[in-house]
Order: sequence, then C-alpha cells, then structure tokens
Amino acid sequence: MSSPRPSPFWSRDRHRDRRPLLLARSRIVTALRGWFDAEGFLIVEPAALQVSPGNEAHLHAFATELTGPDGVGRRRYLHTSPEFAMKKLLAAGEERIAAFAPVYRNRERGALHAPEFTMVEWYRTGAPYTAAMADTAALVASAARAAGATVLTWRGRDADPFAAHERLSVVEAFRRHADIDLLPTLGDRDRLAAEAARIGVRTVPDDTWSDIFSRILSERIEPQLGTGRMTLLCDYPVSEAALARVSPDDARVAERFELYACGVELANGFSELTDPAEQRARFDAEMDEKERVYGERYPLDDDFLAALAEMPPASGVALGLDRLVMLVTGAPHIDLVQWTPVDAGEEMG
Repeated sequence: MSSPRPSPFWSRDRHRDRRPLLLARSRIVTALRGWFDAEGFLIVEPAALQVSPGNEAHLHAFATELTGPDGVGRRRYLHTSPEFAMKKLLAAGEERIAAFAPVYRNRERGALHAPEFTMVEWYRTGAPYTAAMADTAALVASAARAAGATVLTWRGRDADPFAAHERLSVVEAFRRHADIDLLPTLGDRDRLAAEAARIGVRTVPDDTWSDIFSRILSERIEPQLGTGRMTLLCDYPVSEAALARVSPDDARVAERFELYACGVELANGFSELTDPAEQRARFDAEMDEKERVYGERYPLDDDFLAALAEMPPASGVALGLDRLVMLVTGAPHIDLVQWTPVDAGEEMG
C-alpha cells in the first residue's frame, strides 16, 4: 500500500510550517540583489524558451512547440541554464550582468533536485576566474548574513560561511580523498577503471573515462568537501571543461571550479571559452555521447556560437539559489524553500 500523499503546498498548515523558510529566501534574494547592485551589475531577464536547452550529455530538457502565425510548428526547449542568452548579451557589449533565472531540468527529483529551480548566474568581462571565486564566497556570506545564520548545515554537516574557504585542485582532491593519482590516468579509461576497482567504486564495461571520473567524484570526494569551511574545487581535467577555457599554465586542465559546502555542490564557475570552433567540437562530442546513452540529441544554437566569436574574455558563475537557501536555513528538502514547488504527481507519494 502506497503512503498517503502530503497535503498540497497551499494548505494553510503546510504553508505555515514552510513560511519562515520562504521569508528567509526572500531576505536572501534581496541581499544578493543588493550585492550585485553595489558591484555594478545589471540584473537581466534571459528568455527561457530557446533553440537549444544546453548541450551537456546527461542533462535532460523539457521540449515544446512554438507555432508561428503561419501555423508552422518549430521545436523549442526550456533552458537548463541562462548561459547562452547571457553570453549573447556579453557579445552585445554588456560588461557585468546577473540573472535570477528559473531553469528547467527533466528527470530530476530529490531532496536537492527539482525539475524547476532558480539559478543565480552572473558574468564579469575582463576578470579572471579567481574573481568569480571571490564573488561566489562573498554571495554565500551575504546570504547567511541576511538570514541570520552563522553556519551552513546539511544532514549533520556544518560549514562556516564566513571562514576563509579551502581551495583544492581536482588532482589534489583525488589524491587526498580517493588515494588516486589522477593525471597519469587522463585519457586512459581502463587505467582509471582499475583505480576505481581498487578503492571499491563500481564500474560497468560501457562506462567512459568521464563516467568513472564522475562516479569517483560523487562517491568518494564530494562527501568530504566543504566540512567546517567551504571548499572551492578547481582545475578540472580538460575533458570535463564544459564551457571553460583550457588553463594557459597546464593544457591538461581547465579553468573551472565548483563551490561545495557540507558535501553539497552550490556553484559552478569558469573562465569562459570564447573559441566557437572549440566550443562546437565540445558540443558535438557531448551530443554524440547523449545519443549513445539516451538515443537523443539536442540541436546546437548556431546563433550562440556566432555570438561567442564576438564575446570578450569573461568569468562566470551559476549558483543554485534553492540549495543555498536550504543550507542557510537547514531545510531538509528543496520543496520546503520553493514558494510553489512543482507537483510531480504520484512519485511524491
């Protein structure tokens, strides 16, 4: 027998229980907007309906049909990130922009995941990604201050939002937390699979190097990050660069970082890639992998790739607002900090 479904979010009792968390969310949003304003950012409103939802192999989008006055239907998607639209604004000449963007990701539901959530995303032109790191830490501290929180908490773990963060390279993290020397395995799927087996991480024959890397990261490394203080995990292998540029100091790694607190990923930042040919090649490879695994692929946004050629050097960050509110308030589930959480139907029973 299935358990009874919880009362809807609009029931008075449930709303009364959630309201303190929602009020904290509002104070956090106000504080973050104030921080961006003080730093000279413009708040922009990128459109959610896009030609391409994003081109990461393991992200799944919501598709719809745009019908014009001519009655012809055209496939469109709800974006998984406002990145493409915002980078077009950088190409147009904007220098500091930020957005509080609703984003949409299918096949995602859990304590830390929702099919619709809010992404705080911002870009600085002419700034190194170390500036984006500093921005990210400052915003988390601003959020905690606004909510009157002295610690971030998640499932029994704490992190001080005001303490100096730990900066740890991916290579160092693999060595420290998984006892793996990562660099010699780069591009060698079988060697990394053997290392995974040695430490008890399961793999399957059709796993790629990136699949094994991600599994070791999620099972052995991420739970150790951001305990006591926040961790900035940086310098990802170039195969995991996404939309980041390759490091000028070491071609094996990319200028990409993620911020962790209490074992939870809060933000993902880059020195932005501005080479459209390289970006197209990365997108094609991601969509080839998506087709291999899921039997589908998303179109590329050629307009975005054209804009990329005109975009100045920049750093950018995407931060999950809902997760930030959760850790600041100690909420155990993302639905508790969303004003109107998406009803997923029977699966919520």
